[in-house]
Formats: sequence, C-alpha cells, structure tokens
Amino acid sequence: MNNNNELQQAVLHGLLNQQQYAANEMLAPKLLVNTKHETIWEHLLDEFGTCQSFGIAVAFITKDMLTPFKAVMNELAARNVSGYLLTSDYLGFNEPTMFAELLKIKNLTVKITPASGFHTKGYLFDKGIEKTVIVGSANLTRSAMLTNYEWNLRLTSTSDGELFSQVKDQFDQQWQESALLTDEWIARYAASYVKPQFNQAKRQIDKQKLSSVKITPNQMQKQALVNLAKLRKNKARRALLISATGTGKTYLGAFDVQAFAPKRFLFVVHREQILEAARTSFRNVLGGLAADFGILSGKRHQTDAKYLFATVQTLSKPEVLAKFDPAEFDYLMIDEAHRSGAESYQRVLNYFEPRFTLGMTATPERTDDFDVFKLYDHNVAYEIRLQQALAEDMLCPFHYIGVTDYEVNGELIDETANLSRLVSDERVDHILQQLEYYGDSSRPAHGLIFCSRQDEAKQLAELLSKRGHLSCALTNEQSITQREIAVKQLEKGQLEYLVTVNIFNEGIDIPCVDQLILLRNTQSSIVFIQQLGRGLRKYPGKKYVTVIDFIGNYKNNYLIPLALHDDHSASKDRAKRELAFKPILGLSTISFSPIAKQRIFSALDAVKLDSMYELKQEFMAVKKRLGQAPLLSDYLDQGSLDPRVFLKNARLDNYGHFLSKMRENVTLNKYQDQLLTFVTKELAFGKRPHELLLLQLLLKNNLVSEQELVDVFDEYGCYHNDQLLNSLDMILGLDFFAIKSGKKLKSDDYGGQALITHDGFYYQLAPGFKAALAQGGDFGRLLSDAINCGLRLNRDYDNKQQFTLYQRYDRKDVCRLLNWQKDLSAPMYGYWVGEQECPIFITYHKDKKIAASRNYQNTLANNSAIRWYTRSPRTLESAEVKRLLEVDDHGKRHLKLHVFAKRSDAEGKGYTYLGQADILPGSVAEETMTTDKAKRKRVVGMDLKFRQPLPYKQLKYLTGDQEAK
Repeated sequence: MNNNNELQQAVLHGLLNQQQYAANEMLAPKLLVNTKHETIWEHLLDEFGTCQSFGIAVAFITKDMLTPFKAVMNELAARNVSGYLLTSDYLGFNEPTMFAELLKIKNLTVKITPASGFHTKGYLFDKGIEKTVIVGSANLTRSAMLTNYEWNLRLTSTSDGELFSQVKDQFDQQWQESALLTDEWIARYAASYVKPQFNQAKRQIDKQKLSSVKITPNQMQKQALVNLAKLRKNKARRALLISATGTGKTYLGAFDVQAFAPKRFLFVVHREQILEAARTSFRNVLGGLAADFGILSGKRHQTDAKYLFATVQTLSKPEVLAKFDPAEFDYLMIDEAHRSGAESYQRVLNYFEPRFTLGMTATPERTDDFDVFKLYDHNVAYEIRLQQALAEDMLCPFHYIGVTDYEVNGELIDETANLSRLVSDERVDHILQQLEYYGDSSRPAHGLIFCSRQDEAKQLAELLSKRGHLSCALTNEQSITQREIAVKQLEKGQLEYLVTVNIFNEGIDIPCVDQLILLRNTQSSIVFIQQLGRGLRKYPGKKYVTVIDFIGNYKNNYLIPLALHDDHSASKDRAKRELAFKPILGLSTISFSPIAKQRIFSALDAVKLDSMYELKQEFMAVKKRLGQAPLLSDYLDQGSLDPRVFLKNARLDNYGHFLSKMRENVTLNKYQDQLLTFVTKELAFGKRPHELLLLQLLLKNNLVSEQELVDVFDEYGCYHNDQLLNSLDMILGLDFFAIKSGKKLKSDDYGGQALITHDGFYYQLAPGFKAALAQGGDFGRLLSDAINCGLRLNRDYDNKQQFTLYQRYDRKDVCRLLNWQKDLSAPMYGYWVGEQECPIFITYHKDKKIAASRNYQNTLANNSAIRWYTRSPRTLESAEVKRLLEVDDHGKRHLKLHVFAKRSDAEGKGYTYLGQADILPGSVAEETMTTDKAKRKRVVGMDLKFRQPLPYKQLKYLTGDQEAK
C-alpha cells in the first residue's frame, strides 16, 4: 500500500513536471500500448493480481480472449476476488456463444446495457485505498490486448479522486439500468442474432487479389534457400530441413526445386493423402501443365511426369523401382524424413542416384537407434523453430493453461500412481470440469489427449465416451489403417477426443485439432514441443488452440517453461522468471494456476539444470547431429545448450576438460591448458570484444600495430581510448589479476606469464604463447573456438560504450570494463568510489537474515529513481561521501555513477546494468540504521535518478514479489 504523498508525486510527475517530480511507475499516469516489449494484457494482469475487486465495461469481447481471461478469473476466485462485467449487443459483434462462455465464470457477474451505441472501453480496479482506472480504445479482444495499435490511459487515485469517482459513477449508473446475463437472455438473443458482415465487399476484393498474387518465400524460407544453395555449392549431395508441422516446408521444398531446376523430380511420402496436397503446392510455385505433375500410388502410375509424387509403399516395390533408371531423377525429396530408416525408404534411397536429396521433417530426434542426421550427411540446411514460426504467423496461436492434476488427501498424481487413481471417477470429473471451463461449448471438440500408459488411455476413452464425450484410445496396438479411420472420425466430428500414448508425438497431421490435453509426465522438452505442435496447424475457422496441461507431482515439470520459451540457458533463475510473469508469445498466451506454478518451482528447486549428466546428454545430441564432437560455437549454430553453461561451470576449467570427460581424445600440455582456461573464464563470455579481437588478429599476424588494432575496433563498432588500450595491456599481461588468492596470486592460475607483448607501437604474442601454439595438439582449435564463441556471444552487447543496458555483469566484469588496473571485486561489496567512476551494486530482495539486521531497504518502485544508502558508519563529512557529492565549478558531479541490480541472491553473482544515474538535489540526508545487535549506525541516503528510465518489464521483475525466487 502506498501513501498519499507517493501518489501525489506520481500524479505531479505525470501531469505537471516529469523532471521535477520522481514517480512510482506503478502509480504514475501512463499510456498503455502494445509493443514488442509489453502488451496491454500484461498491464491488466498486474492490476488483476493486486485488486480486491474489479469492474469492466467494454463493447466487444471475443471468444479467443476468453481462455486466458478465464485462467485469470480462476486465480482470482482462489483469492475470493470477484468482479463485474458490463457489455452490450451493439452491432451484433458479441456472439451468443461468447455470452454463454461468460456464464461459466462463477466469480464474474455480467450485465447487458440497453444503452444505444455503447462503445465503452474501461477497466476499474479497487485495491483498497488505491483505485486504478484504464480507459481508451481496447476492447476485451485478443488482437486489442496483444497486438493492435491501441491507446489506453492508466490513472491511479484514491477513492476521493474526482476522476475515478466520475468513471465509477458512470459505471454504477449503467449497471443499475442493465439486465443480468442469464441463459434466458442468451436464448432470446440467439433467436434473433444475425452475424454482422463487416466489410464483406472489401474482403471479397482482397480475396481475389490474394488469389492472383504470386507465391513468394517468407523471410525464414529465404534464409533456408540461401543455406541450401550454399550447401550444394560446397558439393553436398544430401541435406536435412527441420521444420515444424504447419510452417510451410512443402512450399519451401517447392521453392528449392524451382531454384535447382531439375530435369526430373521425385517427391516421396508415406501417406497417400499427402500426395494431392503436395502436388498442388508444387504446381502453385512451379507452374506448368497439369500433365507435368504425376502421381505414383495405388492404381495411379503416372510415371512419365516431370514432377512425380509417390508413396513409399508403391515406389519401394522392387518391380516398380526396376521401371526407373537409377539416375532418372536429379532431385529427390523425402517428406517425413525421420522415417528414412525404414526398409522401404532405404530401398528407395539406395536405388536412386540423384544429384541432390533433401529430407524434410519436423522431428529428426529419434527414440530408436537410427541416425537420421548421418543418413543426410549431417547437413542441416535450416531449422524453423516453434517460437520463430509463431512470430512469423505461420502457426495457429495457442492458449496454454497449466492446471493442477487430481489430488487426493493432499497427494497429487505422479508417474507412479496406480491405474485406479488415474481413471477414477473423481479424476475424470476433475478433467471434465477443466475441459468444460476452458473449452468452447458452442462447437464440438477436436482434441488429442496425451496420457501416461496404454491401460489408462483405453479406460479413459471409455469413461469419457460414457460421459457423452465420444473418444477413442489409440496406442501402438492399433494398425495404421485403424488409426487413420479414427482420425477421419475426429475430423468429421464423430469423435471428440483421441486418447493416445506417444504415437501422435510426430508424423501425424490433423489440422482440425483445436484442443490438446496433456495428462502425462513431461518426458523431455522435445516431446513436449512435438505434442504441442500437433494442434498448431492453421485450419479454416480455427482461431486458436486450447492447451490444458494437468500438472501433477512430476519430477520433470520444470521442463515446461523451458520448452515453451525455447530456453537453453540452464538457468533456474531465468526459468522461474519466465514462469512467474505470465509470458506472451505473439498472439499466444501462457498461464499457470498458482498451485501448478508452485509445483514447477519445486521441481526446479530439486533439479540441477547444468549437472554433468545434462551436459553430457546435450553433448551427445549435438554430436549425433554433426557427426563429430561439438565445439562451443557448434552449440550456438544448432540452437542448442547455451555455451555459457560450460564457461561458467566451476567444475570445468575449460571445454577441453569437458571433452576429456566425454572420452574424446584431447591433447593439452599444462601451459596450453592454463591459457585456454584464461580465455574461457575471463574473455569467452563476450562482455567486451576488445581482447578477443586482438588475440584473433595475433593468431593471424605476427605483428599488429596499434593503428591496425584501432581500425579493427572501428570496423567492429567498438569504442576505444587510451584507458581502454592500457586496460588491454593489463588484462592480457595478467597484471589485472595479480592479487592474492589464498597463498598465491590469481594470475598464477593462468600460467603467470603475459599473453602478449606491447612496446607502445606493436603487439605480439608473448614467447610462451607462441611456443604453446607451436607445440600443437588441440590447443589451437580449442583456443580459436573459445575466441569465436566469445565474439558471437558479444553480439548481444553494445560495444560503443563500456556497459550495455539490462545485460548482466559481475563485480570482476565491472572492474575490467571500467578499465581499472586491478581486480578490486573482492573488497568492493556494495560499491566502490573510484577516481572517475563509482559502480553501485544493489540486491533488491535481501536475504531474510540480512534484511532483519538492518532497518532500511533500497526502494525501486519508481522506474526513474532509486533510494540508495552508503555503507555504515558514514556521515556527510566522510571522505567517501564527499567524493560522491563533489561537483565542479559548473555544478557537475565528478563521478559517474553506474547502477547494477539483481532481484535476489538466488540469481548468483551477476547484476543487471540499469545505466548511469545522477544524485537528485535535495535528496541527500544522514539517516540512522539499527543493526541486529541494536546498535545504531549512521548512513547517508540519497535518490539516484536514472538517466534512462527502466523499461516496464525490468521494473516489474526487480520489484515484483518473490514468487520467482
């Protein structure tokens, strides 16, 4: 709760003078818009999260926004928070079925206003003393909440505020005059409802234009085509394209065939149903006569066609293959290439001798021993990932809701649960309650249910059917034909659900699927994404997919946020951050119930994401892709594990040590090992490129002049000055590290010898470094890899200045990047007053023991300034404080203040750089701190104003509750 003075400051900041008055970002008037950094929906979620009650008055509501809205309402219901929704039948925009869905929300009272032309968009939140109103252009629709260009003004006041009172009075007046939403009202509305035809003529014209537009590749397809051309230029004969279902891989294949211009082309699939669609797609791109596009399947043997589309079942027959010359086709394309290990595919691949073969698949990783990557010569031309495809609007958006699985006597379902619990009437009731609440009752469901075991699938399908939801269990006991019959029944609406155990993880395409129900342990991120992908293909009339994940007491729950965010950082803190703040992926939303969220937090606490086991698993997966042991840069190329996981691992001095643990033959002598460790631990994180660029130059050239080095810095876009050049000498000469660490100097860990010599004009590698390179072994390639990795990681940084806003640095990083002569990180603690610059390190949520021992806190509820305190005892007369406050003749302070902050100590040693700050005039004051021993000590407090106000998400994360801790 905030006092009136803070609210007054916020209002004055927003409406009078933003420079003169500091403001709490969460209280200040703010224009809410949808950007790539934040959405209107996220701001509404913040308000819902802290309110005691709420009111919504909107003209239009769409069903595609009701799923995440229901999830939020369910959370509020658990807190006994209820609200009011006022809407209308204006223009017939609101569908009768949408009103029916609103009635499912028990803690929401809905009324329909009779007001003519009701076009209001307003949201009111009661938080006790504080009241917030958001008014503007955004209705409760998915596009308005997430992507549309909308203007919405957020104002916070007390209950005595005139503006809030006016809005509340208008809401109350309309509420009194409005009719309660009931089943009877919906029935009357539905009886006379006519769906509005907005801009029908324009849509028809647009449709005609679209049909005449030439099909061209999108950005991702263009890059894939470039990669394929490059592979062929390098004499590659085979390649693999990895593309999620629904991302246009067939069209991509057609574009590549167009570029290749084969004399004859052969396309091979495993299902006859795919042939016609594939042939149509290729003709749309390639053009030409219909006779040029033939089918080889069953009774159709159009074998003379220039472009032949064949099922593998027919083509692989020896008598059919014998009809073709092995060199008949110069381009061979295999759809669903993960099946290539089957005998039928092997016969085809071993028979034909094309100039080029392209395999296409969404799921190259296999649970059997077959190596798909090896078959295609480890040439992965391109991989279109789920998150990319969603961003490019190639897939249908989804609403993911993580709910709690069935619980008995405080015990949740887990992978060891008895079948009787998995298919008990109570669990089925629980499942159906969630399906009813989050599902769309106005249309038949087309759902896939993934469960744990075959016996569970069979009994669950039977029980669901008895409850009126016709379902069919599909396991590996059914034949392909039986599965295809069941799929057709689902497509026709004769079945609502297919209940399966893993067989639909890949290789199945059912575009009509609009519900995914997950009732199983998350085995791996790969399987999770495969199952999610089953519902994401676009389909007429399908606006979104509802994903309901029943989260039990599973040890692998932590994989869910990692998979949804394509997170390879192996960082618990990042995973918890993503989980805590209801993330949004384009038009897709992600919600977890509080209990489900806590289960995942518990699973994260119990697992070690960067354990040697996890590293080995990822190593083997990438090795299989490449056909050789991966280097650090290979993990970046493959979009795999973030290489920083290896760099920061305290059990590994360098990547060569890890390769040795993996029984790869690595040869390094002691000094080579020390040099590689130095580059790994001190430089390869890429937080500054200068040392890496100099070493890279010196590996190519014996002598490098200062001017040549400066030219490279300019070309790379790096800042440079005399202090920076001197810092390079101190770092690569190891003088920076010449401090006591136990009984020896820290620099001794790196061999104690300078890496370079610099005579003021030229740089050279030091004799010891040259000798290490000359001695051979694996040193050269591992060193070059570490340098290359560091430069690639550096792409995330702005090299025109010392620090990049909102990147993470530890204290030693800061000493180095400030060009200091020594590493002062050990005695630095909360800040260090240097000659020209003062870095300040703030842990926002203190450890409970530390917080209890002091009676002050740094406060950052404000995105423009933070209240900060010196160490104790300090007064205004302390030399250190005088240095902080010292100004020149023009009133400008001598010291540059750099502020770094982290949410809690759980984040590790790194701090986020919040930018430079200035001490606000009049804010400096001596204050008293009481320690845990009841001693009173003096400190000096002051307000530090950021030169660049914090973005909303940075402020939100640093100051939010400790749920993500």
